[in-house]
Parts: sequence; C-alpha cells; structure tokens
Amino acid sequence: MSRRLLVLLAAAGLLLGGCATVSDAINSINPFTSAAPKMAALKPIVATAEVRTQWSAGAGKAGDYTFAPAVLGSAIYIAGRDGALSKIEDGKTIWKINVGQPLSAGVGAGGQLVVVATPKGDVLAFSTEDGKPRWQAKVTSEVLASPTVGNEGVAVKSGDNRVFLFDAGDGGRKWVYQRSTPSLSIRSAGAPIFADRFVFVGFPGGKLVALSLQNGAPVWEGAVALPKGATELDRVADIVASPVIEGSQICAVAFQGRVACFDMSQGGAMIWSRDISSAAGLVLDGRYLFVTDEKGAVHALDRLSGSSLWKQDKLLNRRLSGPAVRRGLVAVADAEGIVHFLSREDGSFAARMKTDGTPVRAPVQLLGSSFLVQTAGGNVSAIEAQ
Repeated sequence: MSRRLLVLLAAAGLLLGGCATVSDAINSINPFTSAAPKMAALKPIVATAEVRTQWSAGAGKAGDYTFAPAVLGSAIYIAGRDGALSKIEDGKTIWKINVGQPLSAGVGAGGQLVVVATPKGDVLAFSTEDGKPRWQAKVTSEVLASPTVGNEGVAVKSGDNRVFLFDAGDGGRKWVYQRSTPSLSIRSAGAPIFADRFVFVGFPGGKLVALSLQNGAPVWEGAVALPKGATELDRVADIVASPVIEGSQICAVAFQGRVACFDMSQGGAMIWSRDISSAAGLVLDGRYLFVTDEKGAVHALDRLSGSSLWKQDKLLNRRLSGPAVRRGLVAVADAEGIVHFLSREDGSFAARMKTDGTPVRAPVQLLGSSFLVQTAGGNVSAIEAQ
C-alpha cells in the first residue's frame, strides 16, 4: 500500500465502531483498495522527445514502504525493504551491503554519510566511501521518510511526527521536536529539508514549520491547509510530501488542502495559495511550479503568482508520483511503472517509458541530465530524455 494514501487509524474505535460511511470515505482517499477508481486507459501518443534507459539496477522490493534513491554528486545510493544498501556510479555497483535489519525508509546521503532507517525506529549511518558502519541512533517509532543529511547533522522525521536532529559525526542526539497530531492522519514519506538556519518540515493539520537548527524550537509556521468538515476524515489535511525551495521561496502542498508558497526572507509571509489537493508532491523551477494532484492531473502554475498555466488531466486515477523537470520536460510516473514525459510549456505528452510494471511511489528525481526512478518492485532506472 502506498505511503501516499495509507491512513493511520489511530482512533481504532472509529473503525471498529464504524459504519459504511467511514469505510467508504477511507476507500475514496485510498486508491490501493479493491474499491479504487479505475485508472484511465493510456491512448497512443506522437512522441516529440527521445527517451532511453541509460542504466538500471536492482534495489530490492519496497514492500508497503516508499524508498527513494539519494543522489550525491555522480553517485546514487539505493535501498530496499530487505536491508540491501548499494552505491551506484554510472550504472555500476561500487559496493553493496546488507544492513542486517529490514528497512522502512531511505536513503539519505550527504558529506561522508549514507543513512537509512527501520520500522523499529533505528537510524543507521554508513560510510559513503565503502559502506562500513559509522553509527546507530534511535527514534520513537518507525521511520517512513528518508533521513536528510547535511552539514548541520542528520534530520529524521519519525512516524509519530517527531523530528530529531543527530550529530553527523557520532549520531548523538542534538534535539527533538514534538507536536500534537490529529487522531487521523496519512502516513508520510516527506523528508525534512535544510535551508538557511532552519529545518523545514510538513505536518498533519496542514502546517509547514521552520525549526531552529540550534535547538529545534519552532521559529514560524505557515498554514498550507486548514482542516475543515464534519468528520475526522473530512478534516484530514496533511502535508505528506517534502516542501520545495527556490531562492527565498518555499512551497508545500497538502492532501485535501492547497498549494501555498511563503517568503522565507519575510518571516514566512504567504506569497500565494491555490486550492489543489495532493499527497504526491511538487517541484519548482525558475518560472513554474509543477504539482501532481490526488486525481492524477499534473498542473503547471506560475511560480510568483500561482496562476494556472496548463493542466494535463489524461492520467486520471493512475496514482502519479511527484514530478521532476529538466530540459523542457516534466516527468511523472504511475502505478504501472510507466514514466510519462510532458512538455514543460503546454503539458502535452512528449514521450512514455515503461519500467518493471510496479508502482512508482517516490517523486521522480534528477541525476545529472537524466531522470531517476525507483519502483516498488526494486528497479532503479536512469532515463535520458531530450
């Protein structure tokens, strides 16, 4: 089941006491049930871009979790549910280890560290050079989001919505931030982001929070979504994907909420917002913001004003990943492992590439001039498109 729409039924009595209305509502926001809406059939396209697979590698199956590669220079680091962790350069395996435990999240990489995490809350750090263990730390619940590694340390968001900052050298805990969460929320694989003097994290309830790197104190928070409605399901309004940053602008999107952008140089003042629901993610480039909505449409918005530029809605219910953009193309991938390339300028289909037929849950990434995709079946592909 995808991290995107897997509901945490913390209020177990609601389900056990429950009624068809609750069950139907859960199905409506979880397309991985048997009651999921039918995916739109793919119609033939006239390709205007050339795509080819530069290389592919095996990372191990994801199970019910979401795994994303970590890109560090020309190297990538990949992991799977079974504990396999590898370093790849130009499609060749430099080293491969088994960390000795099943994994639930990964991978984060930066400096000399590559970091993964487990369902039991273990955070495991290894050398990027040779895969040798560096340190191990512990958080309070399973980890669903890739750890974030930077000069400031290693930031980890646990499944109970605590944020930990560990020392990159020895794994010592610097601080932990905790906030109350709604009784019903969505499992989130959105990782924290380092920027300026802060760690930015999205939370259930639609809040984007800037935490001080020094002590973890909240410095400001922006309302990406405002929970509303008569039932707990109606009020689910969670930031599930990682926020994105371009210059002083930071943007995030919430499920059953909106896209909102804030000015970090003005204390988090909102620049604009627009009603779009997404658990998949978004990306910024110099002019545009691209976001995949919950129904499978891809939107291009003006980065500065939020005005709509185009919408591609021919991928209805195909459970699209978050997008990536490069060389005039926007890439998204779907539940059948198909990567769709859209024109950056008008959203028209430019090309299509099949992988292994299993879902792509994590956003498409960039590797140099290529697009990088990891499937739930464990296939990692670098795809050149031009």
